[in-house]
This record gives sequence, C-alpha cells and structure tokens, in this order.
Amino acid sequence: MPATPSPAVEDIVEALRARGARVTTPRRLLVECLVRAGGHRTAEELAAEVRSAAPDVHLSTIYRNLEELEHLGVVSHAHLGHGPAMYHLATATHAHLVCRGCGAELEAGPELFADLAREAMARFGFQVEPYHFAVVGSCERCRRALGSDPVP
Repeated sequence: MPATPSPAVEDIVEALRARGARVTTPRRLLVECLVRAGGHRTAEELAAEVRSAAPDVHLSTIYRNLEELEHLGVVSHAHLGHGPAMYHLATATHAHLVCRGCGAELEAGPELFADLAREAMARFGFQVEPYHFAVVGSCERCRRALGSDPVP
C-alpha cells in the first residue's frame, strides 16, 4: 500500500464525502486498490489486496462497498463471459469484446455502441449501458485459424 495516497484517491474520497457517503478504512483501501489496478479486478482479487493491509476485512465487506461505490457512480462492473464480475473505476468506462475461442478481451470505447444506444432509446425508450456486459464473438486470429469469414 502506498504511503502517500494519490491525487485520484483523494479526489474520489472527497467526492464520496460530498455525496454524504462514509469513508471507512476498508472503503478507502478499496478505492486505493481500484486506482492502482488500472483495469479489471474481481471482488476476490480486490479483497486479497485490501487484506494485505487490513487482514480483518471480510469479502462481504468488499462486496457491500463495491455495490455502494457503484451506486455512487465511482465503480462499474461488467460480466465478461462465464467468469465472475469484473470491477473498475467508472471513469474508465468502456465496452468489452470477448473471444469465445481464445478468451481474448478487447476494450472498445463507448462510441462503438452509440448507434445501438440511439436506436434503443428512439424505438423503445430504453437506455443501453454497454459497459455492463461483454459482446462475445470470435477475434480475427481465431476466425482465421478456423477459416471462417466475418459475418457481414
């Protein structure tokens, strides 16, 4: 754990307090882990890292804090195939593409689903949250290995 919290951690902590949220030691440690992660982590991975600094923090505490941080707009989670949910800072929101052949995970900006989001809103009044799930398909390498053509 870093001795000096990063400005990003302090900004998040300040934003949480401004929203009336408590900033407990486990919550601060979890925010520090998420900032350092720079990518996706499972709740179990985050719990292991938090426990390295605070061994008494239970997995259930991590899940409750992740849920609250998501409700406050600090964290997003995504389901990348059949594995556990993956968490990351909401400031790093992006879409996920997962190859069912090799398991490669590709990140795409939210603009990839912009047309889908507009169409869903216009036709159904439905707001799409494309960062919450993964689109499963086949990457170029796997398609070439199987000799299959891309779908038009």
